[in-house]
Amino acid sequence: MTVQQRATLEDVARLAGVSSKTVSRVFASRELVAPETVERVLAAAKRLRFRPNTLARSLRRGGSTHTIGFIMGELGNPFYYKVAAGIEKELSAHGYALVVATTDDTPEGEELVADALLAQRIGALLLIPVAEDQSYLEGERQLGTPVIAIDRPARNLVADSIVLENHRGVFDATTRLLALGHRRIGYVCNPASVYTQAERLRGYRDALAAYGIHDSSRWERLLDDLEVRPDTVVEDLLSSDDAPTALITGNNRMTIGALRILRDRDPSGEIALVGFDDFDTADVIGVTVISYDPLELGRRAARAAIERIGDPSGFTRQVELPTWIIERGTGERAPRTGDDK
Repeated sequence: MTVQQRATLEDVARLAGVSSKTVSRVFASRELVAPETVERVLAAAKRLRFRPNTLARSLRRGGSTHTIGFIMGELGNPFYYKVAAGIEKELSAHGYALVVATTDDTPEGEELVADALLAQRIGALLLIPVAEDQSYLEGERQLGTPVIAIDRPARNLVADSIVLENHRGVFDATTRLLALGHRRIGYVCNPASVYTQAERLRGYRDALAAYGIHDSSRWERLLDDLEVRPDTVVEDLLSSDDAPTALITGNNRMTIGALRILRDRDPSGEIALVGFDDFDTADVIGVTVISYDPLELGRRAARAAIERIGDPSGFTRQVELPTWIIERGTGERAPRTGDDK
């Protein structure tokens, strides 16, 4: 197959009968060019299938591109691609393009991916932090590249962040289970050390403490090894002495693991379950969840990036987006008589 050479700016100028400088001006500031000349240049560009190299033009000016980078975890998690969809929708409405890179949820991958995106002179960097420290981005931020943290605040870095009401969501869910009569309420999550889980765990413990329950460690399973299967974690908790009558799961991955175990261990549906994160088919199988809008999370992050590009000054902000409970059946089960001790 023969591959044709791409048309150059000079090719367009020859076909339109104008100078190369005029063609360049049409694509950079066409309001400075006579309308009939603009029409002639655009017609020539269309005929030659010419596309201006906006990246090269931006780099010649020493500036950044009209592209925003987004670093997220592994592609299999619906949360990530819904956030990405929200970012893309907001950016496209303002004339920005989005480029997405993944870390596979590994800390060592985060800095490598960030360096690759920053080398393309992106206009801003959005990321869901995985590493323990984002200070490696501080130099780039001081050079004018805004950094926006999503879902979790960045650490050791001056950056705006868009997060969820993690504490309130789990506090409300735990309080509802307590009001139903449950006193042995389990909390399971993996990973456990990230900001989101620390806040959710704090909400769980604060709700229990408000009911006079101050030692919940025997009902907690907090792991950071992603190689451990979620259903194994839930199985261990439900097999323990003084097993809980209700469960709160810290993310959708753990909720699905819990459902697999409860299908066999609790076929009559006596153990209550509330999961953080809504997921496909949760409404079909009737799972009560702590929900939120991941698209809005992405949109707000994109908006924050655009605002920072326009005005880099000002104090950093942490915006918390609301969560709410969707009652579908599993979280509204009261304990059996005698099990609420």
